[in-house]
Amino acid sequence: MKSLKTFSKGGIHPGDCKELTNKEAVKNAAIKSTLIVPMSQHIGAPSECLVNPGDEVKEGMLIGKAAGFISANIHSPAPGVVKEVTDIFLASGAKSKAVVIEPSGEFDQLGKIVTPIDWTGMSIKELQDKILESGIVGLGGAAFPSNVKFTIPSDAKIESLVINGVECEPYLTADHRLMLEKTEEIFKGLEILSKILSPEKIYIGIEANKPDAIEKMEKLALEKGTGIEIVPLKLKYPQGDEKQLLKAVIDKEVPSGKLPLHIGAVVTNVGTVFAIYEAIVFGKPLIERIVTVSGKGIKKPSNLKVRIGTKVGDLIEDCGGLTDDAVSIVMGGPMMGFSMVSLDTPVTKGTSGILALTQKEICKGKETACLMCGRCVKACPIGLMPTRLYKKIAYRMYEEAMRMNLMDCKECGCCGYVCPANVPLVQGFRLGKKMANKQKVKS
Repeated sequence: MKSLKTFSKGGIHPGDCKELTNKEAVKNAAIKSTLIVPMSQHIGAPSECLVNPGDEVKEGMLIGKAAGFISANIHSPAPGVVKEVTDIFLASGAKSKAVVIEPSGEFDQLGKIVTPIDWTGMSIKELQDKILESGIVGLGGAAFPSNVKFTIPSDAKIESLVINGVECEPYLTADHRLMLEKTEEIFKGLEILSKILSPEKIYIGIEANKPDAIEKMEKLALEKGTGIEIVPLKLKYPQGDEKQLLKAVIDKEVPSGKLPLHIGAVVTNVGTVFAIYEAIVFGKPLIERIVTVSGKGIKKPSNLKVRIGTKVGDLIEDCGGLTDDAVSIVMGGPMMGFSMVSLDTPVTKGTSGILALTQKEICKGKETACLMCGRCVKACPIGLMPTRLYKKIAYRMYEEAMRMNLMDCKECGCCGYVCPANVPLVQGFRLGKKMANKQKVKS
């Protein structure tokens, strides 16, 4: 294997716990009697709901229309009848309108042979429009609308397209299994993206705890003669963040407040590449994704291919249910995910994992006063001063926190992970951002 690259500033290496799910193939989750499809599954404006109770819907039918430039279309994950349109709370605590569907009738694609579409004659604009129509968002967690990311200003030049196959959060292995099981499809998706972006070079960053994926991707890249470079990376969290990934792969830093485009780069998740392949080649909108269901509180941890809108409780049931010592359910990874209060919360486009954790896995100690040890400062991959930021927010000095680059915080959780005083630093930063934005609006 090549020498391992990584970013230089901060970072941690928590135990990855990926052995629970990284050896078995992806399974199909059952499609249950109720699907709850939120209209807010992405960064930006919630989608405009297009259906009403009693309406019949088809698999892949548009039920929510993008309501602005930064927004995304929403499609029905199954044929059926709209039972109701209601308000729900997402795992993050945000409120969203949602369409409740009772599946029934015949699927248009599921279990059927679909003729591939010859996309090679399509223009860049047609490909971008298809990505928009298909409701594709970033599947690495941020859920940023992909058509916006891949619409490049005419005066910009893309030197580097960096594909994120890092999956650095503990427990999560959905991208790992995708790279092993859909390697050919991912490379075809890269052909499509290459036509849209015309990058000078394509890189795929993969952490070294996925040697089988690195080997398989390298072998196919060599066979195809694509010039795509597979970049093995040192195990280090949060290497999956685009700024840290760019530093590790191409040794360039994105300035504060800027985007990767500022340094001639575009970063996208490997799952997003596969979704683009399915949308362009098979006309399939984003109505399902792979979700890791793991943790020692799950009886049979697995990776499941899941229809959007499936209840978390249904996925846990598919994996044998909860163990007696499960104490916390988390949507996402343990570092950046959200603790859940209801198993009726649905899977969204941005749901990478569902974790059921035991008290031993959580290992949360009692909060005490800050010890001024400086561990949080050393761990921060952005170079912030977490303990000072937290104090500013605690004393409601939000403007001062903003001047200390609060908005650069990615809420990765490195600071909280290493804090011996168990100070809830990330929760404080989330609150600080919300309050600072409220003050900004009032002024």
